[in-house]
Amino acid sequence: MDPLRSLKQISKFISYILERHPEEFGLVPDENGYIKIKTLLLALNEEEGFKFVRRRHIDNILSLIPDSQLEIKNDLIRSKYRDNLPKQTVSAKPPKLLYVCVRKKAYSYVLEKGISPVGNNMVVLSPLKEMAERIGKRFDQSPVLLTVNVQKALETEVIFYDYGELYISGIIPAGCFTGPPLPKQKEEPEHAEKQIEYFQQPIAGSYFLNLEIEEDKQKRMKLKRKKKEIDWKKERKRMSRIKI
Repeated sequence: MDPLRSLKQISKFISYILERHPEEFGLVPDENGYIKIKTLLLALNEEEGFKFVRRRHIDNILSLIPDSQLEIKNDLIRSKYRDNLPKQTVSAKPPKLLYVCVRKKAYSYVLEKGISPVGNNMVVLSPLKEMAERIGKRFDQSPVLLTVNVQKALETEVIFYDYGELYISGIIPAGCFTGPPLPKQKEEPEHAEKQIEYFQQPIAGSYFLNLEIEEDKQKRMKLKRKKKEIDWKKERKRMSRIKI
């Protein structure tokens, strides 16, 4: 395919995402319509026919396609035309259950402190497990899927917003969601404990050498020998004074 034609196809697909339906790809722009370029590329690479797209393709679109509507600011990207983007509105009747993924390494912390935004200003949730896992795998190869009890979250004054097919919220407190049990820490095998106990017990016919005790013992023996030597010299001197 002609390189310029390929760039135009990529540009058209990116424009569809940034101008109309980012939520179809698990993306939520910020208040100014920007999405992180890295996150956009991860979403693009999940689509058949766009797995090859890299940052250089976006740069080439800006430089080689005069009518491109894309704008880049540092590591962010948006379209100049955003009138057709979904609006964030308070959800009047969200589903009973919503799903979100967290990093595996952060799971224990999340269970204690709650779910906080990762890569966004808001927590992005989906009524579909598949979409939640798709979003989660952009940040962790083996994310942990959590099930949010919407009613419990509402009772703690969490507000859910509709965003197309997705839902967004602020921090979701601990106790408002469930997940798999934490992996158990590896315990020392029972035979290992017995082995340690065995080596700690004195064995008949042997002794454990305590260096401090042994050193003190040697000092006392040395002093005792020296005292005997002094007493022997005194006795010899006394005997030499006796006249026969």
